[in-house]
Amino acid sequence: MTHNLGYPRIGNKRQLKFALEKYWRGEISEDELSRRAAAVRAANWSTQLEAGIDLIPVGDFSLYDHVLDMSVTLGHVPSRFAGDDASPLDRYFRMARGRSQHGDPVQALEMTKWFDTNYHYLVPELESSTTFALDSTRLLEQIDEARAVIAGYTQSAGPGAAGRTPGAEGGTTAASDARSTRRFAAAGGDETPARCPEVKPVILGPVSYLYLAKAKGPGVDKLSFLAPILAEYRKLLALLDEKAIEWVQIDEPILALDLGREWRGAIRLAYEVLKSAGSKVLPATYFGELRENLDSVLSLAASGVHIDAVRGANELERVFAEYPREKVLSVGAIDGRNVWKSDLSAVTHRLESEYERRGDRLWIAPSCSLLHVPVDLELETDLDPEIADWLAFARQKLAEVRTVANALSNGRRSVAGELAANRRALESRHTSNRIGAPAVAERVRSISPSMLRRHAPYSERRRVQREQLELPDFPTTTIGSFPQTKEIRAARRAHRKGEMTPERYTEFLRGQIAHVIGKQEEIGLDMIVHGEAERNDMVEYFGEQLCGYAFTGHGWVQSFGSRCVKPPIIYGDVSRPEPMTVEWITYAQSLTDRPVKGMLTGPITMMQWAFVRDDQPRSTTALQVALALRDEVIDLERAGIRAIQVDEPALREGLPLRRSDWEPYLAYATEAFRVATAGVKDATQIHTHMCYAEFNDIIESIALLDSDVVTIETSRSDMELLDAFIDFEYPNEIGPGVYDIHSPNVPEVEDMVRLMELAAARIPAERLWVNPDCGLKTRTWEEVVPSLRNMVEAARRLRSGFARRGAA
Repeated sequence: MTHNLGYPRIGNKRQLKFALEKYWRGEISEDELSRRAAAVRAANWSTQLEAGIDLIPVGDFSLYDHVLDMSVTLGHVPSRFAGDDASPLDRYFRMARGRSQHGDPVQALEMTKWFDTNYHYLVPELESSTTFALDSTRLLEQIDEARAVIAGYTQSAGPGAAGRTPGAEGGTTAASDARSTRRFAAAGGDETPARCPEVKPVILGPVSYLYLAKAKGPGVDKLSFLAPILAEYRKLLALLDEKAIEWVQIDEPILALDLGREWRGAIRLAYEVLKSAGSKVLPATYFGELRENLDSVLSLAASGVHIDAVRGANELERVFAEYPREKVLSVGAIDGRNVWKSDLSAVTHRLESEYERRGDRLWIAPSCSLLHVPVDLELETDLDPEIADWLAFARQKLAEVRTVANALSNGRRSVAGELAANRRALESRHTSNRIGAPAVAERVRSISPSMLRRHAPYSERRRVQREQLELPDFPTTTIGSFPQTKEIRAARRAHRKGEMTPERYTEFLRGQIAHVIGKQEEIGLDMIVHGEAERNDMVEYFGEQLCGYAFTGHGWVQSFGSRCVKPPIIYGDVSRPEPMTVEWITYAQSLTDRPVKGMLTGPITMMQWAFVRDDQPRSTTALQVALALRDEVIDLERAGIRAIQVDEPALREGLPLRRSDWEPYLAYATEAFRVATAGVKDATQIHTHMCYAEFNDIIESIALLDSDVVTIETSRSDMELLDAFIDFEYPNEIGPGVYDIHSPNVPEVEDMVRLMELAAARIPAERLWVNPDCGLKTRTWEEVVPSLRNMVEAARRLRSGFARRGAA
């Protein structure tokens, strides 16, 4: 049996992104958005059917975020969104963005990282008044949609027969119009008269939902909501059983985390309660080893379980030995988090004996949802063929799943061609002379302790920097990027296609930089930026200029909502052939007397937001990137740039999920940052930026970065994230984000003053900066200009107010 935990939602050419943004701009109707979303879902299901997947996920698609979808399904809508007369869809987007097409602006739900991925989820809020009321409309309608697609596929693929077919546990399942008695193995191998394709709803598990939520208000205990939320899950399972759904995948990714006894108890209790509610449940764990949670998983009162056999490979033999053989064991054998081809012969070898013992009760799947990888490698017609042969995107990973399943059920000879091609690709990568660079390896080995230290401590650097930069109290700045307008994107496309000469493109970009500089001077910002008009993405832009990186044309991955990123692929040793940003930054600085920040992406983010080679330690790759950035930082300083920002928004998300694994990661992460930044003089001010993370547990490591200024996202948390900096007595300067750039709302001056006063109650005012919480590339100028004007006015009021207090 093959199944898939989830498929990319955005469409193979980002159809969903463009539809959402058209709807938000009022260019298409709600009905048209629904039609386009349905087309993406149908295409996803068809792709999985063509790959020979037996159980097709339904409910993995989302218009914005699957956790938000679960909140809506549970009727869990915070009171500030519940009282208006907006349509259900507009209320959904108000929760996500703080605004819809109708209604006044309101604070959106907090957003944070989804485990250690680059995906963001919207955090549910649990208040003492929180109640739940099931709304299964979305999921039930999509089940009907999927069954119609399956019916159409089976009718066109070959003759089928309605009836009752053998279930995975030897019993029978209820028939539906969508079922057929044949499966066509599109990924290779013989046509197998076996089980028919069917839908498998996918929902976030009740315990993970509560764990990932935020308790709002004093005395709110998240586990006190377990009984009422389980009542709604029971109702949902009963409804799914009425729809003749045999299996429901219930994701419990928190089982890869350090859980206390009370949460492990909640997991066990939850599945005792759900076991007789209706359809069979398949709790799915992924993203890491289970460790002390493994006993709980092995004893769950469920009909089966899914195990991540890639990141949890070391536990697989114990699972084989101890998990009851009368239950379904789903093995996540294909890596759903990276883009390298799997070693299909090795995977098959590891599973063959267990398949002989379990037969059809051993299911094959990716390790996790394929949400985290690009859609289809076949779209990459411009990618170097040698490198492309080493890769597998979502569609290709489905073929890998099918190949392994056919090898197990029909024997390796049935897929001999596929296995041979896979071996050739792996050998090609292993022996390629494009992977290693001896000079880069030698430079990493030569890193010395002196390369990790600034000349003087921050307390001395601060005085020198203040004298040179001549900044006021509460200095204002932005995080780096300004709106990427239609004109900028069109010029970039024209330049890439050869329709605009390099000279004309350079002239165009200089005009954009001059416009951004002028706007910032007009608004009154103290430290300004060049706006990054030349950059397509904060990682891809640099990677395109570094050796060891490869790039795709269509390798988009969802970050949140309509925001997609196109991660580069680190396939070999990394080095910088020539300066990357000096020309643009020095041009910007020539236009103004105000200090212009150099803008770079830090080594951990350059690695974390890429698909990283798996043939050497990540720490080695991080140091290679750090040395390349060190060269750039020193070149910027030599060119007269007095402030340089090295962004590390991914530092926190790169943490291993288990606290016991943190120390080695934080050691090489801080070392890499300091390698990149410590080569400058004391007068040069080093900034860094971090977003969407809790900092309490890594505050010491943030201090070890020794950045002169750190800017962080705090607007959606009402400055609560600053508590970590108080308890630790963080010694350097901090810029807490005063407004949420992911919402189109223009912040009020009074709100930003209030937030900064909250910050000043935690951090000495003389060490505070005033800035947005992230870059502005996704916003429009119509939103950015009034927002920044209000921010500058807020800073002026703060200076005046604190000056009066000082005089008093």
